[in-house]
Amino acid sequence: MAKKDKNKEGILLESGTNEIEVMKFRVLGEFYGINVAKVQEIIMSEKVKPMPHANPAVEGIFKPRDTLITVINLAYYLSGERIENGPRDLFIVTNFNRMTVAFRVQSIEGISRISWKDIQKPDKTISNGDESVATGIAQCEDQLVTILDFEKIVAEIAPETTIQMSEIEELGDRPLCDCPIVIAEDSILLRRMIDDSLERAGFTNLRDFTNGQEAWDYLSSIKDAPNLYDEVNLVITDIEMPEMDGHRLTKLIKTDPRLKKIPVVIFSSLIDEQMRKKGKELGADEQLTKPEIGHLVMILDELLAKFIQNKPEE
Repeated sequence: MAKKDKNKEGILLESGTNEIEVMKFRVLGEFYGINVAKVQEIIMSEKVKPMPHANPAVEGIFKPRDTLITVINLAYYLSGERIENGPRDLFIVTNFNRMTVAFRVQSIEGISRISWKDIQKPDKTISNGDESVATGIAQCEDQLVTILDFEKIVAEIAPETTIQMSEIEELGDRPLCDCPIVIAEDSILLRRMIDDSLERAGFTNLRDFTNGQEAWDYLSSIKDAPNLYDEVNLVITDIEMPEMDGHRLTKLIKTDPRLKKIPVVIFSSLIDEQMRKKGKELGADEQLTKPEIGHLVMILDELLAKFIQNKPEE
């Protein structure tokens, strides 16, 4: 059972529509969702070879088509209880952050195409800061679907796969930079890690927003100000965010007569050849794959130096 072909006409080739295709699946009888852009394929579950000293949520590895793939048991990760695997379980084979990981689920319930505006961030009564594994709650037809933060799941199980402060340390002593940078990132954990890394790299003027809509509201509020280019010198955005995604944000910035002069960097786990083409069409100045934080710092240096040198007339 293969996933929808990304090359077919549809949402994944449209630019800046602020829409997402959500693949719905069941774990422990509940509905969950994943962005189709993360899914490589769906296959029937296979025999898995256990690995010693692995995280309890890691079942082990299997080797389809000569490729070793780690299998994470979502039921165990979500409940902390060992549930007997079913004969009709499926593996959702994902690809993000340049990694291929399989997740065991009970069933696939279809694909829904919705707007990011229809995905709401869980409030604090059910979302405990960094502990939340839900990136949002989506209304898909008559079902409420929890969109899981798969990057966070993998980062918890294998911390070495996420942003590493060691990459910043390797850059050595750096001068301070007070250029104002806008950051749109919905994950509390990743936003904090990005901020910590950039501050360690000498960037002292960071302004955070939890989604593209908040970032756009801020940019809209200052875009007619006479000192606009003193208020923002660069924008960093994730792609997957409730309310407004990073592609829509990029499109809005790059089609605005004044804001379009501000460099935009897309920093996302989804950057592949297809997404890179899409971001380029929207006008993104650079696109980087998480967790390349050291590379991000070097790109910021280049783009900010160029922006300051050729600062637009107010």
